[in-house]
Amino acid sequence: MCKNFILFNFEILTLPFLTVMMILMEKIIMTLDPEQLRHAMRAWTTGVAIVTAQHDGHRYGMTVNSFTSISLEPALISVALKQLTHTYELIEKSGEFAVTILASHQKELSDRFAGKMMDIHDRFAGIQTETLSIPAPLISEGIACFNCRVIKSIPVGENTLLVAEVIAVRGEGQGNPLVYHNRVYWKITDPIS
Repeated sequence: MCKNFILFNFEILTLPFLTVMMILMEKIIMTLDPEQLRHAMRAWTTGVAIVTAQHDGHRYGMTVNSFTSISLEPALISVALKQLTHTYELIEKSGEFAVTILASHQKELSDRFAGKMMDIHDRFAGIQTETLSIPAPLISEGIACFNCRVIKSIPVGENTLLVAEVIAVRGEGQGNPLVYHNRVYWKITDPIS
């Protein structure tokens, strides 16, 4: 029964289904003021991650909070990236990327890779990085790291939803994650029992 449920969920995420969803969403989004959505989304609390890519000697990265697990078997994740970014361009060329989930002490790295530090041209300058199984750099001291290979790329508005196979992973959820809520960084202090 569980396998049927997983298969059913996977079937829902077919390209024809997502295409229909996107067409319907475009009609809805066109009637909604983008600022209203931006303000409402401030209520959604997320973790913070940096997506990186490397291709032909170039590397780039960006801060995201649109990272999520889709399936454990097969191991699939998704991330949405703005199309007109260097990171997206490198992922499109290489077909792979890395994700580092940031720890609570890495707020400055989040700001740096979000482009909030205008005086920094090379976002990797002075930062310790490492790799797993692909050349895309991972940020050291993150609480979890993933290497991913793109299996589906779905344009949605100004973004592209990337569905990717996880090919390598490190980390088990130990540590205090960096959290983003209402345009402010937070750190988790105590679990609710």
